[in-house]
Amino acid sequence: MVRRKRFSLMPVISLAALSLMVAIPSLSNMHLYAATARRYTTVTVQPGDTLWSIAAQHTRSGDVQETIDRISEANHLGVATIQPGEHLRIPQ
Repeated sequence: MVRRKRFSLMPVISLAALSLMVAIPSLSNMHLYAATARRYTTVTVQPGDTLWSIAAQHTRSGDVQETIDRISEANHLGVATIQPGEHLRIPQ
């Protein structure tokens, strides 16, 4: 009669324990940083205002088109048409 060897989980458990012993110290040295909160200024659109004129007023240095893109993204604008009385969030 041939005896079959029994499958043992000990090698698998030992390997898992060894992996944890190596992984946990390296994970504990990690530093997690939250994304910085964006700050916004709220502007009420006045008669005669355009997205370009508002963006130009809030562009410190650089490209006005980039500011328009950021305003459009922050306010989920599909088109560049804005209406008087509308409130726009301007990223700072």
